[in-house]
Amino acid sequence: MQLGLIGYPIQHSRSPWIHQAFMKQIKLDGKYQLFQIEPDQFDQGIRQLQTLDLDGFNVTIPFKQRIIDYLDQIDHFAEAIGAVNTVVCEKGKWIGYNTDGLGYVLGIRSSYPDLFAGNKQVLLLGAGGASRGIYYALLQENFDRIDIANRTTARAQELLSINTSNLSSDVMTYQEAAQQLNQYDLIINTTSVGMQPNLDKQVIALDGIKQNTVVSDIVYQPFWTALLKDAKQKGARVHHGHEMLLYQGKIAFEKWTGHRIDAEKIMPDFLNSILAET
Repeated sequence: MQLGLIGYPIQHSRSPWIHQAFMKQIKLDGKYQLFQIEPDQFDQGIRQLQTLDLDGFNVTIPFKQRIIDYLDQIDHFAEAIGAVNTVVCEKGKWIGYNTDGLGYVLGIRSSYPDLFAGNKQVLLLGAGGASRGIYYALLQENFDRIDIANRTTARAQELLSINTSNLSSDVMTYQEAAQQLNQYDLIINTTSVGMQPNLDKQVIALDGIKQNTVVSDIVYQPFWTALLKDAKQKGARVHHGHEMLLYQGKIAFEKWTGHRIDAEKIMPDFLNSILAET
């Protein structure tokens, strides 16, 4: 099994660890390689990739949109989101998928199944590419409403175009969201705020949050972002970013191989590998 990742920069990607662990779990021989491509060399890099005998590859920033022009097929989920993070190479064809949002939902459902029991309200912080995938995946679930807060509401307004359901969604600024945090059962940071070099920053203050609310951050390095520290201090439940990373990889790997993966079995070692770098 020959797999890989394209993106820039990708030297510190956790994907090789994840997929080697998956291969070990099902006793599958193979290799997961990093193919770093300079953005101004993208066309040349893809043509080189096409000469390799790959079974599939992941796509990360900044190429999740650019790769679409090189695909033979794209599944409906990736098409709706407008981004691809997984390519299956099958009988000479490249087929594009997006497992980010689905991976997020798998992870949060595994940790907090009560959130999916109905009558729950969600607040998404940020309106970038990650938010788009998570929003679309959450729209398939049984939530009462999913609101979107962003620094500029025009960007958030664009997300509403992928809401083809009857689910209510409001768009607001971070300041407006901060005044009504007690409405939400799940608050998700989809921005990069909290990563290096802004380790002490959080996208929104959590004053007034309900104690049983789940605060989720897709940032996985550092493990404890400022937002999650604040949430824990205020009595909220927390959800760390490494779960989305592992579960989106699980879905991708299953598409490449047709084998089911037990992500829960790998989770402790994966978590230790992340904590070892903090």
